Order: sequence, then structure tokens, then C-alpha cells
Amino acid sequence: MKMLSLQTEARTDSTAKTIRADGKVPCVLYGNDVDHTQLACDYSELFRTYVKAGESVLVELDIAGKKVPVLFHELQFEPVSDAIIHVDFFAVDMKKEIEARVPLHFIGESLAVKELGGVMVTVMDHVSVKCLPTALPSHLEVSIDKLETFTDSIIVSDITVPSGVVISDDIESMIATVQEPRREAEIEVAEAAEGEEVEGEEGEKTEGEEGEKTEGGEGGDAPSEEKKD
Repeated sequence: MKMLSLQTEARTDSTAKTIRADGKVPCVLYGNDVDHTQLACDYSELFRTYVKAGESVLVELDIAGKKVPVLFHELQFEPVSDAIIHVDFFAVDMKKEIEARVPLHFIGESLAVKELGGVMVTVMDHVSVKCLPTALPSHLEVSIDKLETFTDSIIVSDITVPSGVVISDDIESMIATVQEPRREAEIEVAEAAEGEEVEGEEGEKTEGEEGEKTEGGEGGDAPSEEKKD
């Protein structure tokens, strides 16, 4: 089985901020009886590998000549730039089953979408599978050909998996369906209802304002006490 390769190095006592300033990403390796190891990877190389591998393709870490098969387990992203700022790698035992999330690729054509004008609704785009690392699929294909009417749906049990792979999600969980387009009359009713709500809010506001205006008396300030000598 061919794996993607990723060069990495053991981290020194440098802070995460210093590592990132050098164009690298702080990483952690754990799992499969390996020692908890602090690593650093070149950002560009790490990004390219993650784009190809995702969380369902094995990657062979090269740590000073030592090769360790891993999966991308958890990533942290910078909230503004969306850049990768930290990665957890999970070391796998090639002889033991693992559980991983595998993306779904939708193929085929839905008559409910093409001919009836429906809108396809995707409920799940990944499923969790259990298998040996050597049998881990990079993705699973899901045909949408059976979505011919608005009552049709695709569930987990409809997915065909390779030998040695078991989906651990509930087999009755919905994957995708097609939603009937809204009729013009329904849209008009919804818009009218929204308009009535807006008018109601304005009416309440106006009534409240008038109430406040007349509370102190008509056309003048509240009466003051007569000044006594």
C-alpha cells in the first residue's frame, strides 16, 4: 500500500509562536504505543499533504529517518486566515483495526432534481468506518440515481463499501434526499405573513409612543406644585 510521505522533525524548546514565525507548524504524535512526541512540520509541505490526505488517507511521517504511519487526527486553524496552526497525528498499528471518518462522493443524476426541479439536501458528507489501515478507503461513492421523487432518500445502508470495511454509523441514518421546490402561492403567503408581522410591530411601536406622549397630560408639561410664600 502506497502512503503519502511527510518530512518532519522533533521540536526543540522553541515556543509555538517561534515555530510558526519560522514557517513551520507545531505538531504532536501519539497513539499505537509510541511516545508522546512534539514535532514541527514545514507549513507548505504539511498543507499540501493534508489537502491530498484529509483524515482518511495514511501518511508516513519521516522523523529523522524513522518512518511512522499516521492519520491526521485533529487540526487547529487560525480563525481569521484559516491557516493551520497545530496538528495532532495518530500513529496506527498496521495490523489492528482503526476507526476513521471517510468523505462521501456523490455520483450519478437525480431525476427529482433534473426533471422535477427539486433541491438536493445532503444530510451527511462523511461516515465513520472500521477496518484495517491497509483497507481504509480515501472516500466512498454514493449514487443519487435512486432519488427519482420527493419521497425517495438515501440512507447509510445504501452505501456500497469495499471488502473488510464496516460503516459504524446507524444504517438507517439519512444521507441525502430531494426537497420539493416551493410553489409560487406558498411564497406569496409567506411574504404576506412576513409583511403583516412587520406592520404589527410598527403598530405596537406607534401605540406605545402615543401612550407615553399623553401620560403627562394633553399638550403640556405635568402640573407643578403652587409656590408658597
